Amino acid sequence: MNKKSKASEKKKPPKNNPVLTRTWGPVSDLERHLPSDWWKTLFNSLYLKTDGDVVENPENTIREVDLVSTVTALEPNDFILDLCCGQGRHSLELGRRGFRHVAGVDRSRYLIRLARKRAKTENLPVSFHEGDARKFRLQGQHFHCVMILGNSFGYFEQKDDDEALLNNVAQLLVPNGVIVLDIVDGEWMHGNFENRSWEWIDKNHFVCRERALTQDKDRIVTRELISHAEKGVIADQFYAERLYTRDQIYDVLESCGYRMIRFHKTFQSDSTRGQDLGMMAHRLILTAQAPKRKVKAQRKSAPLYTEVTVLLGDPTLPDRVKVDGRFNEEDFETVNRLKQALEEIDEYNFTYIDNHQKLLKSLMMNPPDFAFNLCDEGFRNDPFKELHIPTMLEMLEIPYTGAGPSCLGLCYDKNLTRAVAESLEIPVPLESYLGHEDLAVTLPATFPALVKPNFGDSSMGITKDAVVSNTMELLDYIDWIRNTYGQRSILVQEFLTGQEYSIGIIGNPGLTSKILCPLEVDYSALDNKLPPILGYESKWHPDSPYWNQVSYKKAVLSDDKQRRLIDYSSMLFERLGCCDYARFDYRADEQGMIKLLEVNPNPGWCWDGKMNIMAGWDDLRYADLLRLILEAAQERIAAQ
Repeated sequence: MNKKSKASEKKKPPKNNPVLTRTWGPVSDLERHLPSDWWKTLFNSLYLKTDGDVVENPENTIREVDLVSTVTALEPNDFILDLCCGQGRHSLELGRRGFRHVAGVDRSRYLIRLARKRAKTENLPVSFHEGDARKFRLQGQHFHCVMILGNSFGYFEQKDDDEALLNNVAQLLVPNGVIVLDIVDGEWMHGNFENRSWEWIDKNHFVCRERALTQDKDRIVTRELISHAEKGVIADQFYAERLYTRDQIYDVLESCGYRMIRFHKTFQSDSTRGQDLGMMAHRLILTAQAPKRKVKAQRKSAPLYTEVTVLLGDPTLPDRVKVDGRFNEEDFETVNRLKQALEEIDEYNFTYIDNHQKLLKSLMMNPPDFAFNLCDEGFRNDPFKELHIPTMLEMLEIPYTGAGPSCLGLCYDKNLTRAVAESLEIPVPLESYLGHEDLAVTLPATFPALVKPNFGDSSMGITKDAVVSNTMELLDYIDWIRNTYGQRSILVQEFLTGQEYSIGIIGNPGLTSKILCPLEVDYSALDNKLPPILGYESKWHPDSPYWNQVSYKKAVLSDDKQRRLIDYSSMLFERLGCCDYARFDYRADEQGMIKLLEVNPNPGWCWDGKMNIMAGWDDLRYADLLRLILEAAQERIAAQ
């Protein structure tokens, strides 16, 4: 760091004088400064400035889509996936041409949001999704064509990740489906790249570029120093791309099982500025047919583990969540229904453990091959100790179903889960946090408000009185929570009054995954004097109006809303570390904006719970739901 930048650390900049971005100065080794996951942050509004002369050039897009349409013989009813779609320029052009089943996927939230905005403005039937190209799945859908255009292949640090992407595409394609690759001609670029260049990108910004090959000569690293005429340097960023020759990319595709690999004419984009084309100069266009799938006639692979130990709550211990603080007739009926359903699954042999006094000793003395962790009551029926069960299993290296300790601990903290969702730009309710020792609370901007414990499960602490209409009711309910459950942190949240939905996921990112039919909570029969919420009474008091008057129905959602809820849920599933199955609850505000309520890893597995209701709408029986969870866990473990 130079003397000037050191001084700037000590002295605050004057008002209206922007702080310059940190720069590295002269760099002798570009590769040393290259972040391994540079592609997670590079593609933002600055990218559209620096590369806009090429990637925001309609003539380039039209010519590229013309070429793809020709070499693939696309038909209007084909299902097409634009992988690494950026701001969706190719997807949108296909939509303009009458293609009805087009989806785009990209890792950049900024570019995906821009693509959605453009599709909405033009009323084009194109859906856009945020996701990792190596793992992305669109529920129940396969594609006739998967396109990776605009030189968007070869970004990963390891070549194995490029192959993982191609293997994932193979799973997304229908039999005989086609992949289209548009990549830089590595052989040409090796000998023709510009070491240094600079250009004005608009009236106020200019960019200086440096390029160099990596030590192994397999990749080219680019440094971009972007400056504003008055503000100075605003970005100093590094990115890289793997350079494939014709022979190398052919070999990679062939090793992944692709067939009929064909090279088409080389391609060079035009620049509206007539300046540095960089990696968009001299590109290869090739197509290949999907690998043949090995299908065993009507025969599934054997389970990884056939001997399964089911872990349950302890019926002999108190359970403060349940009515009268103990297991009751409904709970025993739930366990019996579970055992009857598991008896239908012929592939497995089940044993059961519900004695928590001897649980750790039993696991140590006779460790199971595999555990079906259905102990959502928590160790010793303490919901605060739900994460203790998988912790024991981890310590003893026993494979198990469901989320791990870190995920359960994170999702048990509602305020922390909300923060993660907010960081992903998933809409969340307005909220105030009251610590367990705080004596004052920030009053909500408007009433009514919903008051609930920050930590809790099974709607503990959420009753019909949790919806408060004024300051006095708010303070009274806070006192009630603390008198009932002790000094714990509390959330004061805007009360959402619109439709309430649930999204259920069974499976894991990058592996087999199923989105269950979305659910809507039906409050239409509830006494209008009662607040429409799924509180404690709705789950534990059979004599309550909530028990009898609240029901569930298939959600009726527009394609856009359903897609957004599935995208939100998929992002949260991966970011929070959910495993095998999870449920995500949402509710709309008065303006119709749907916001996250809760994330439920290891959600209720009972026969009359939301997950099984949603599974039933997908023509799955209770035993099928349980089998899918077991299969998801064993597939995940086998892939580790």
